[in-house]
Amino acid sequence: MIALRTLYPPIEPYETGMLDVGDGHSIYYERSGRPGGKPAVFLHGGPGGGISPDHRRLFDPNLYDVLLFDQRGCGRSTPHANLEANTTWHLVADIERLRELVKVEKWLVFGGSWGSTLALAYAETHPSRVSELVLRGIYTLTKAELAWYYQFGVSEMFPDKWERFQAPIPEAERGDMMGAYRKRLTSDDPAIQIEAAKAWSVWEGETITLLPNPEFSAEHGDEHFALAFARIENHYFVHDGWLEEGQLLRDAGKLHGIPGAIVHGRYDMPCPARYAYALHKAWPDADFHLIEGAGHAYSEPGILDQLMRATDRFAGKR
Repeated sequence: MIALRTLYPPIEPYETGMLDVGDGHSIYYERSGRPGGKPAVFLHGGPGGGISPDHRRLFDPNLYDVLLFDQRGCGRSTPHANLEANTTWHLVADIERLRELVKVEKWLVFGGSWGSTLALAYAETHPSRVSELVLRGIYTLTKAELAWYYQFGVSEMFPDKWERFQAPIPEAERGDMMGAYRKRLTSDDPAIQIEAAKAWSVWEGETITLLPNPEFSAEHGDEHFALAFARIENHYFVHDGWLEEGQLLRDAGKLHGIPGAIVHGRYDMPCPARYAYALHKAWPDADFHLIEGAGHAYSEPGILDQLMRATDRFAGKR
């Protein structure tokens, strides 16, 4: 039996910095691995999730020169939880600024969950700048996907957790949960913001793994994390990501010639597998791995195994 691959050992960045991207935003970035190695950029989820030290460990440090960054308004980027000048297309432009900063012509783009959405938006805008794409937990940000997670669908699988998600919202407003949360997450009252942010964030933290994971619950319940995560994610989703309906799948032809890997859990609750399958059909250059017995998180053993194999393969490792 072939052993499942796991993360590379912990590693510290060899460079960190803040990049002024305009509009009052500065984004935190870090580089790890081997300077001058195979260039890669890691796009975190959320929106609003931020990077973690374990994300560095998805890449062989002897082969990769990987840049990770906190997207606008989250993690160590400033100002915290800010929604001004914070859209998908601002982030696509930020990725290009970072590529120019590290002086590479093209790089491997790795994105999971919302990071897959952003990776597709970036790759379809700048296909000549992408050497390979590694995507996990595909999210194409259609109205149907949003309704499935925030209105009716996942609610049927997790009635206990859905009840807690509904709790801050009066019954009369529950016909539009994203809109009702928007009102509270942008309230002038910090206490109302925090209550809504924690409920929004914990709903996600408790539905992304096949089996319960107390660590995710605790992380998503942290006030500082939850405020940026909930405010920014809700901001993006009530605006449909500033994408035309179905745009990312419609424009998948622009990925022609870009090698890739699509890794998706069969029982991914936030991101239904049908959209990953549709991307697989629209982008045949990518290997497709539908992982049995797995939910959404990159840490699910079968998902992590395929992600590690993909980054190794694209670095020329067999």
